[in-house]
Amino acid sequence: MKDKLVLITGATSGIGESCARKFAAMGSRLILNGRNVEKLKQLQHELEAYDVPVWLLPFDVRDRDVVKQALDSLPEAWRHIDILINNAGLVLGMDKEHEGDLDEWDVVIDTNVKGLLSMTRLVVPGMVARGCGHIINIGSIAGDVAYAGGSVYCATKAAVKALSDGLRIDLVDTPLRVTNIKPGMVETNFSVVRFRGDQRKADAVYAGIQPLTGDDIADVVYYAASAPAHVQIAEVLVVPTCQATGTVCHRR
Repeated sequence: MKDKLVLITGATSGIGESCARKFAAMGSRLILNGRNVEKLKQLQHELEAYDVPVWLLPFDVRDRDVVKQALDSLPEAWRHIDILINNAGLVLGMDKEHEGDLDEWDVVIDTNVKGLLSMTRLVVPGMVARGCGHIINIGSIAGDVAYAGGSVYCATKAAVKALSDGLRIDLVDTPLRVTNIKPGMVETNFSVVRFRGDQRKADAVYAGIQPLTGDDIADVVYYAASAPAHVQIAEVLVVPTCQATGTVCHRR
């Protein structure tokens, strides 16, 4: 992965941040996206230890016009993206489908689905033209089976699976690869966001278990990206040992 150019959305925390550190450690050049400029700059500063170039693109993936402007602003040397990691995503609340907040659902759908689509539509044509590239989408075990209080989020991650599969079909006559990584329980700020900043509720999600970490998922992402060119890791479901399905886990 040395000198490969990797674009990571949602790079300022969780899985995205772990992916940034992993690929930087392996010598990749990085384009990092996030909404929080200060966090992006802090991460860029920390990655200086790896002596790799890092370009920052602060924008919200929900804003298609801003996304396009940001990508169009890249200098020529930063336009040939080798790996796109569509990581930006979130969930808000645990409301029942008939009781949820429509505005919050807009945020979740626009980020998890439409944001991913915008990045794919704007980056992948260049990969096709160059005859090389890898799209890695961060899905979820939640995309396999719905669970109580999560129907909209589950629907967005089911969409990520369908979009990954469909893109793989569309690109089958090219050298490009498409991977869908589906984590189970990963302890990041994901649950803090879901519970609107309630740390106590977030901690309860992982009580009595040893969850995955962002670094665990970054290792899987890197494995998929570093496979030989003729090997396409189409889909990976990765869960902690104590978790069997999206709703079945063993707590000590």
